[in-house]
Amino acid sequence: MYSIGRVAQETGVKVPTIRYYEQIGLLPEPDRSAGRQRLYTPRTVERLAFIRHARELGFPLPAIRDLLSLSDQPDRPCEAADAIAVEQLGQVERRLNQLQALKQELSRMIVQCRGGSISECRIIEVLSDHSQCEAKSHAGL
Repeated sequence: MYSIGRVAQETGVKVPTIRYYEQIGLLPEPDRSAGRQRLYTPRTVERLAFIRHARELGFPLPAIRDLLSLSDQPDRPCEAADAIAVEQLGQVERRLNQLQALKQELSRMIVQCRGGSISECRIIEVLSDHSQCEAKSHAGL
């Protein structure tokens, strides 16, 4: 059995985050010592490592909940897990496209900057008036 501090150290997940994952049901309620200290099993540490890795890959918490549910049913076909991963890949591709548009817009603003004073600054002009942006797809980033 592991203390919450040891689990945090083993997985790289902060203690408040571990508690949060317990509150929202991603992690099971831990056993308690006689002194009411949380005690975690190796299985819970593995589950937390799974959650951390999924978060690093950008999966939202509802998708992680679904993936955890699927992992608890090892005999099921993996079609549902594939669908979740495909959806995440689509989100990443959309984000990459938005970031590329953002990069192009920032580059364009910098190139168009005339130097001079702030009253003539193209960067300030474009930031003040979104309609001057060439690409609208960076909105919402």
